[in-house]
Amino acid sequence: MKKKHSPNKKLERGQSLVELAISLTFILLLLSGAITFGMAYFCYLSLNDAAQEGALYGSLKPDDGTGIINRVQAASTSPVDLSQLPDSNVTITYNNGIAAKCQGSVSSTPNSITVTVNYSYQIFMPFMSKIVGSNQIPLTGTATDTILMPQCP
Repeated sequence: MKKKHSPNKKLERGQSLVELAISLTFILLLLSGAITFGMAYFCYLSLNDAAQEGALYGSLKPDDGTGIINRVQAASTSPVDLSQLPDSNVTITYNNGIAAKCQGSVSSTPNSITVTVNYSYQIFMPFMSKIVGSNQIPLTGTATDTILMPQCP
C-alpha cells in the first residue's frame, strides 16, 4: 500500500521552528524583565533595612548625624554596597517638635526621626535599558522612628 503525502505537510515544515523563535524571543524578554525588576526590588528592600538601621541609631543618639550616616553605610554590602554611598544620598529629618522637661526647664525637641536613603540601581540586562528608558532605576528607602532619648540642652 502506498503512503499518501499531503501537499500541505511540505509547506508547514518550518512552521513550528518559526513559532518557537518568535515566542522564545518574547518569553526571554519577559524573563529578563522579571529578573531585573526582582533584583531591583531586592535592592529596595536592602535600602529600607539600611534606613531602618539608621533611624534606630538616630532614635538613641539623635544628635550624632555622622554616626547615623555611618550606620546606614555599614548596613549592607550585598546586594547593594552602601559603604561607597555618598553622604549626600542619606537625608536625616527631624519631625514633630514637642516640649520636653529637662531638669526643671522646658525645651522643644523633636520626637521622631526620618532617614531617607537614595540609590541608583544599575540595570545589567541587555535591552532592558531601552525598555525602561534609562540604564538606572532610582530607588529610595525611608524609615521613621521615635526618638527615645531626647537631648536636653
